[in-house]
Parts: sequence; C-alpha cells; structure tokens
Amino acid sequence: MAESDWKKKGPMAAQAKSKSSSLAAQRGGGDVEASKKWAAGQNKQDWITKNTAELDLETEELHHDRVTLEVGRGIQQGRQSEGLTQKDLATKTNEKPQVVADRERGRAIPNNQVLGEIERAIGLKLRGKATGKPIEKGPRAK
Repeated sequence: MAESDWKKKGPMAAQAKSKSSSLAAQRGGGDVEASKKWAAGQNKQDWITKNTAELDLETEELHHDRVTLEVGRGIQQGRQSEGLTQKDLATKTNEKPQVVADRERGRAIPNNQVLGEIERAIGLKLRGKATGKPIEKGPRAK
C-alpha cells in the first residue's frame, strides 16, 4: 500500500503501518523507511535572555502581599472570644487548620472570600477601616 493510502484510512491505519514496519525491521526483512527530524533534541534557545549581572542589579522586589498582623490578631482575639480553637474555626469555615494558622501569623496571601467566612464565624470585621469591630447584624439587602 502506498503512503497516501495509509493517510486516507486515518490514524488507526497509520498506527498499523508503524507497527508492521517495526515488526518487519525486527525480523530483518521488509522495506523500512527512516527520516531524520531536523533540530530535534538539541535544546536550542532562539531568544536572548538578560545578562546575569543585569538581573542582579535590578531592584524590583517580587513578592506577594501578606495578611497584616493586625488582621491576624483580630482573628485570634475573635476566635478566642468565641471559645474556638484554630481547628474548630477551620471546621466552621470549611477550611484547613493550616489556613487559619497562616492567617493568624500573617503568612498567608489575602483572600477576601476566606476572610469573609472567618469574619462571619467570629463576628468581627477583618477588612476595611473597621478592622476588629463587631459585625452589625441587620436585614440583608436583596
């Protein structure tokens, strides 16, 4: 069968061709065709990168913002006033205990969704100007 016939029959036929040609090569007979792939496996880099010295001289600090210690203290005080452990608060907010511990220590990246869940669980505001003040419970807007 010609190669164009194999292409017409689809990918399954091409797999059958490759299997039959590899079996023929193992037996030592048959017509086996090999082709070289150009620039394959050479790990070539076509772009120019910055010099290492230039990278060292850059002063831009690349880091993520962290939860402030004020927010961490607010979580801890609110949790203790409710009589909850870190594990209890994590269970109440459907988070892992490590998430609560990281927020209390100020090591976590701020996430408004998680902070909102913790606010509702402990009853204290953790975001904005009113950080540490109780949440006023009233009718919800529709």
